[in-house]
Amino acid sequence: QVQLVESGGGLGQPGGSLRLSCAASGTIFSINAMGWYRQAPGKERELVATITRGASTYADSVKGRFTISRDDPKNTLYLQMNSLKPEDTAVYYCKVQVRDSRTYSWGDYWGQGTQVTVSS
Repeated sequence: QVQLVESGGGLGQPGGSLRLSCAASGTIFSINAMGWYRQAPGKERELVATITRGASTYADSVKGRFTISRDDPKNTLYLQMNSLKPEDTAVYYCKVQVRDSRTYSWGDYWGQGTQVTVSS
């Protein structure tokens, strides 16, 4: 099995910064795409940023403020969030595309979610 553990959420001030982490463990043969999503109250879950081994993409709403990165030896995904805005308030989820070391099949796995609240 594959487990994802998120950390780093909490309360941030407008204009401030937070850094999220998502550590993957378990029966991992390899990891391909990784991404961050968020869901605000009353809204659908939306894509924030994705990263493959060669490129990253961002939602227009976070471009220039958020940076996604990955540490492959540690199977860990990060999201550096700068210039925070109240509209960034949401539960943030990581999603990781993993090739299982037992079956060699690919699957998508989600983290448990971490709350980010931006308020003064």
